Amino acid sequence: MKNDLEKRLDDVVENYKEGNISRRDFVKFLGISGAAIGLVGGPLGLVHKALAAKSITCHSWGGSTSEALRKFAFDPFTKETGIEVVDAAFTGMDAFLTQVKASYPPGGEFNIAHLSAVYDYARYTDLGFGVVLDESKIPNLGNVMVKMTETLRAITKGTLSAVPYDLGQTGIAYNTNKIPKEKAEEMGVSLLFDKSLKGKLGSWSGDFRTNMWYAALHTGQSPNDIKDIDAVWNALKEQQALIKKYWASGSELMSLLANGDIDATVAWSGRVAALQKEGHPIGYLAPEGTYSWMEYMYVLKGTDLDVAQKLLNFMLEPSAAIAVAKGQSYPSSLDPTKVPMPDEIKQLPAFDPTGKLDGYLFADPVYWNSHQLEWTEKWDRIMAGK
Repeated sequence: MKNDLEKRLDDVVENYKEGNISRRDFVKFLGISGAAIGLVGGPLGLVHKALAAKSITCHSWGGSTSEALRKFAFDPFTKETGIEVVDAAFTGMDAFLTQVKASYPPGGEFNIAHLSAVYDYARYTDLGFGVVLDESKIPNLGNVMVKMTETLRAITKGTLSAVPYDLGQTGIAYNTNKIPKEKAEEMGVSLLFDKSLKGKLGSWSGDFRTNMWYAALHTGQSPNDIKDIDAVWNALKEQQALIKKYWASGSELMSLLANGDIDATVAWSGRVAALQKEGHPIGYLAPEGTYSWMEYMYVLKGTDLDVAQKLLNFMLEPSAAIAVAKGQSYPSSLDPTKVPMPDEIKQLPAFDPTGKLDGYLFADPVYWNSHQLEWTEKWDRIMAGK
């Protein structure tokens, strides 16, 4: 059996080199065949090394975000180094984490994940999926906004398992043809709970935090320290009766706003920027306490760090990072006081010209992760009208 498997291994390696099978299928076969013939080092180890040198996988958000990464970062990196970057889209954050947990070895074929929000950095780290990056191999980290790197370092005790890559907010989008700017600014977060907008409101189905965050602000509470949880649930129950649609993706969010199906909703700042760029009458609110977040490239355990660090440093080159920022409509993590930004970036929602991010409120990972199971179940029931 050993000879047959070794021959098949040779065939699979050749097919992989020729592009006839996917990297994921190749990695799965390696794990199965290696266990069957008892290979730990030797030929299988060499194949793993060859695989690592040949390509690296990055999971991201699909759509315009993945297109920007591919065009302005991944393809140029491959052209310069010969290392292929396999880009893949999340099927959902919880689903992706489940896949990572189930992979063998843990992390397995997953290399870099374009994660969002500090609580996921903490979640992946607590599960043991992180690495310690050699920052001397990523000199462009020196241009990243300090608040972003220090926020991550606080979780991993001074080290980094990821590099911050872009900045965004989940603010409030509204149709300026239907809602006067003066009204939107006067109501602020309470616009999302305005009974006069019944049947014309939207919200995000995929995240209990976002919905609770704005219910907390609406009821006069700190989202990172909710004292009256019943007031939050009651506000969300009342809002549920006003909702036209709980959207599930960025593309659905943009479609609902562009088509006039909804007049106001929580919304990702980059998607709002994209709609504005297309000429749609969409305004954006970022009232005090707006849900702010950073996105970062998280390197998963088992990844070839030399390759990962080379890619990350390339992605943080100002020419690449600024081009990606333009393409996905989210400000770069680069400090604008160190790296000059073009007007197109300066005009994006969530851009901070000071580079200090004062007033940007991020979710407290310990607080939110400690309530995740309980609050997710409660939110799912409320969203379903139960």
